[in-house]
Amino acid sequence: QVQLVESGGGLVQAGGSLRLSCAAAGRTFSNYNMGWFRQAPGKEREFVAGITKSGAGTYYADSMKGRFTISRDNAKNTVYLQMNSLKPEDTAVYYCAADARRYLLTAATQYEDWGQGTQVTVSS
Repeated sequence: QVQLVESGGGLVQAGGSLRLSCAAAGRTFSNYNMGWFRQAPGKEREFVAGITKSGAGTYYADSMKGRFTISRDNAKNTVYLQMNSLKPEDTAVYYCAADARRYLLTAATQYEDWGQGTQVTVSS
């Protein structure tokens, strides 16, 4: 099991930016594909972005393409989510998740290890 701790959330105006971080501990970080998910009140948890173990491959949900960028630093055991041009509909709790399987996955149910989440609120 890998322990994950997110940080960097907060309140931002529409059009602004935030950078989320997720620090991992407990296992070899580079053995895990990493994903960012979000959950708004009353909605299901949804995939935001994912990155492969080496960082060579990334994948985004359609509504995040061009606005969000996922990256990782395996030397620091950390994955990042840079969020630009934020919209009120981006308001949610953002979670990072880890999975050790071969391929990058996009379904929340396929991830076993999760952080506690960080709140992002975008005001209009």
